[in-house]
Amino acid sequence: MKIAVTAALLLATVSAPALAAARLPTDVVPVSYDITVNPDAQKMTFTGTETVNVAVKKAVRTIVLNAADMTISRATIDGKSVPFKLDNEAQQLTLTLPAPAKLGNHVITFAWTGKINESAAGFFAIDYTNDDGSKARMLATQFEAPDARRFAPMWDEPSFKAKFKLSAVAPKGQLAFSNMPATMTNRPDGTQLYSFRQTPIMSSYLLFLGMGDMERKTVMAGNTEIGVITRKGVKDQGDYALASAKRLLTYYNDYFGQPYPLPKLDMIAGPGTSQFFGAMENWGAIFYFEPELLFDAKRSTESDKQRIFTVVAHEMAHQWFGDLVTMNWWDDLWLNEGFASWMENKASYDLNPGWFARESAVSEDREGALAIDATSATHPIIRHVETVDQIGEAFDNITYNKGQAVITMIESTLGPDKFRDGIRRYMAKYKYGNTQTDMLWAELEAASGVKISDSAHDFTLQGGVPLITLTDGKCINGKTIVSLAQGRFGLDEASKAPQSWRVPLRVGTIGGAPVSAIATGAKTDVTVPGCGPVVLNVGKGSYLRARYSDAAHAALVANYGKLAVADRLGTLGDDFALARSGDQDFSDWAATFAAIPEDANPLEWSLVSGELGSLSGLYTNTPLQQEVDALTIKRLGPVLARIGYEQKAGESPLVTNLREGLVGRLGAAGDPEVLKRAREWVAKLKTDSAAIPPAIRGPMLGTFASNASAADWDELLTLFKTETNPVVKNEYVRLLGAAKDPALAQKALELVKTDVLTAQQKPTILRAVAGKHPEMAFDFAVANADLVNGVLEASTRAGFIVSLGAGSNDPAMPGKINAYAEKNLPVSSRGGAKRALAAIAVRKAVADRLRPGVTAWVAKGS
Repeated sequence: MKIAVTAALLLATVSAPALAAARLPTDVVPVSYDITVNPDAQKMTFTGTETVNVAVKKAVRTIVLNAADMTISRATIDGKSVPFKLDNEAQQLTLTLPAPAKLGNHVITFAWTGKINESAAGFFAIDYTNDDGSKARMLATQFEAPDARRFAPMWDEPSFKAKFKLSAVAPKGQLAFSNMPATMTNRPDGTQLYSFRQTPIMSSYLLFLGMGDMERKTVMAGNTEIGVITRKGVKDQGDYALASAKRLLTYYNDYFGQPYPLPKLDMIAGPGTSQFFGAMENWGAIFYFEPELLFDAKRSTESDKQRIFTVVAHEMAHQWFGDLVTMNWWDDLWLNEGFASWMENKASYDLNPGWFARESAVSEDREGALAIDATSATHPIIRHVETVDQIGEAFDNITYNKGQAVITMIESTLGPDKFRDGIRRYMAKYKYGNTQTDMLWAELEAASGVKISDSAHDFTLQGGVPLITLTDGKCINGKTIVSLAQGRFGLDEASKAPQSWRVPLRVGTIGGAPVSAIATGAKTDVTVPGCGPVVLNVGKGSYLRARYSDAAHAALVANYGKLAVADRLGTLGDDFALARSGDQDFSDWAATFAAIPEDANPLEWSLVSGELGSLSGLYTNTPLQQEVDALTIKRLGPVLARIGYEQKAGESPLVTNLREGLVGRLGAAGDPEVLKRAREWVAKLKTDSAAIPPAIRGPMLGTFASNASAADWDELLTLFKTETNPVVKNEYVRLLGAAKDPALAQKALELVKTDVLTAQQKPTILRAVAGKHPEMAFDFAVANADLVNGVLEASTRAGFIVSLGAGSNDPAMPGKINAYAEKNLPVSSRGGAKRALAAIAVRKAVADRLRPGVTAWVAKGS
């Protein structure tokens, strides 16, 4: 699953109420399911029947499986009715047999009615408007995690793998689609019956069904048919994704050493939104929300294009890591998500070298993981999961981004060839099965002959970030001997508690050959060839923060231009973080920033643009924010002037992305030129909804919306109401919530109480308002909790409202969040509240810590 950007930032909240994920008994296990469903899209209900072939391994009188949000009318075993009880709180269905079942195979059947949800959980609907203004409704499923039980009675745990045969009744003329190819027959009542071929053995959360007024376009990649399924009229926007998937399938077949095993691979575009996820790896039927899959040349940016590739790469990597080989239980979710995140960057680097994907991961994914891992809200990559709530919590930046960073470190330690050999061994040995993390370490060690499990355990079984400090360096006979001290990097007291790691890293002089070392204990001496400034964590392949003595840091700054791009990015990121934590003076970051040459790699300017935005946000609505913004305009304005507002033929994708980011950052800082241009461009949308060039469309709209007057806001509302393109329409929803003006933010919140917005759009506007008015958004949501919770996905419900206050600088907000959590959330469902409180506390501490340094810096006008 690719979590949505907001979910990634907020670390994937939890569901409510707190439900015990009591593991199902293993005495009876499913072998195969045969499920038929008949949905009534208008009434938002469906009926279902099911035959399950099971294997009884121990004579038992009760059979327990999962079910939720359904009314069961019949249950039989071997053709005889049996009494049953559905425990909605536990989400478990118990059948009571008249006598213990004999060992061997048996047949269970069910009949039930279920509901079609408005939000993306279980079986759900997506409402949208066609280009001609007519209304349409698409149906789809989302079962991770754990929501297959809302679709049919199932053993809804990843270890209960089985085969699935699915049939679905669809209205005449509609297309239905699932994991496998289908045959369609017309029924006497005018409907159509789609009968899908049986799947390979797989986990229940990977099952998928969709239907609607859709169309499909295909290409062949060897013997595999790759398809894109969209609402009518936009299938050609899937061409880029199809071409990318074709390249990726060839790449992955080779890398994993196991050919993709299904006859087809569909990518389904849903014209809706989710608070939680952007795409889901259903085997052979990957679901995406439209912006993650479709490239609209009139509106999509270069960053959108790269996002499509990486999301497709992520979900396709899951077809092996997650689908073919699946974690045994949610404790090891990172085996799915960490590897898919790592693979998306590896594939991007190998197939699109001009994107600098490996270097981008240093400044984006790595920084995202290090930020949360350095607070009291961190947790181990491998975490013990006991409740349904904790399953939802597991989808966060630690699982995704720290997971991929640790994999990067292990690949760097073993070398790419030996690492790949270990992955191939793992895939071959455990295909169609379930695994735990140590089974992966064993195969990597067998392939490489290198023991990595000790170090790997240090990084996966405990939270936190190692801090490696170069304390001393001497050049003797053409070699440099450096001393490395180990500590712990943290942004709050809890995250600074002493801890130790065995840290593999590369150390070398600038331009010299690096050596591999393992930093252990309080001090480690390393000898590197050559003399000159020493770089810690060369290439930034290891997961750590690097700090230098004053002299060593000054030498790096003096030779900044000689550093490789990854090391420049890593140094900028480390210096900024060390200033935030108080481990290094802010002036060190300022010196590194000042060393960036005008023609630096665009990734460097993109990184510092984000860091300047972070500084501005620390001092919202204070004079210091105004000073930081003024300095931002002074430093970044010339960079934008140099690359220009217009995209140039043949320019690097990195430049195109930088332009987009700079326009947004300067607009947020109040750059008069950007504000003027934004107003001019938006005026043209009245006659042409695609008037703004794609390269600057997003930030120009964002700048206009942020600075909107009452008349401007009304204009955006009119654009929203008249727009038929669902992607653009959802974009306007976010913009309506982006105004700085509190009165306009309140108007945006009032829309939540109306039917102007769909159920899926209401959380979007709440989240947008919280971006600039967290207190207002939080207070509104608390006052209207029943309304808000009613439009949320189950996987986000307990964490959503508390997260709205996470960006607040109001001293009263922690008390408000605590009061809400204590009144409304069970203790086991307060993970989101804990994260929000940690974010608020860290931000205040960092703001206080940096204030003297930032004040001195802006006074110099550096």
